[in-house]
Amino acid sequence: MCWKNGLYWQGLVHDLSKWRPSEFIPYARFFYGDYQEELNMYEKIYHWKLKTKKDIQHDFDVAWLKHIHRNPHHWQYWILLEDSGGEIAMEMPEKYVKEMLCDWWATGNGGNSKDWYEKVKKDTKMADSTQKYFEKAVQNSTTPYLLPSNK
Repeated sequence: MCWKNGLYWQGLVHDLSKWRPSEFIPYARFFYGDYQEELNMYEKIYHWKLKTKKDIQHDFDVAWLKHIHRNPHHWQYWILLEDSGGEIAMEMPEKYVKEMLCDWWATGNGGNSKDWYEKVKKDTKMADSTQKYFEKAVQNSTTPYLLPSNK
């Protein structure tokens, strides 16, 4: 999808960070592991390296945080957390908006970016101009081929 929109380098390196051990191992454990809710006393003493579902969830959350901060095509990458606890949605460059659209379409979430966006819209935070461009592109495209330019 990236290639058809002129995002050649992004198409090659898209989500490569998932192959780093700090992301790959927690993802594999989370999606394919079978873990207990709690360890018994024997396991706590003699097998203290065993992990529970809570440990696996925590490891996955840390891996996901690393992933979104290594990959600027995730809208979460562009959220500035202020010391006061507030949040500022920063402007997202067009090439990353296009990559995000391609990513959402390619995952097969409901068949296209529009369906997926409607599901997650209320939980998504973007700068106003980024959101307007994103919504325009989603509404005008059933596939991410040749997305409109923001210019």
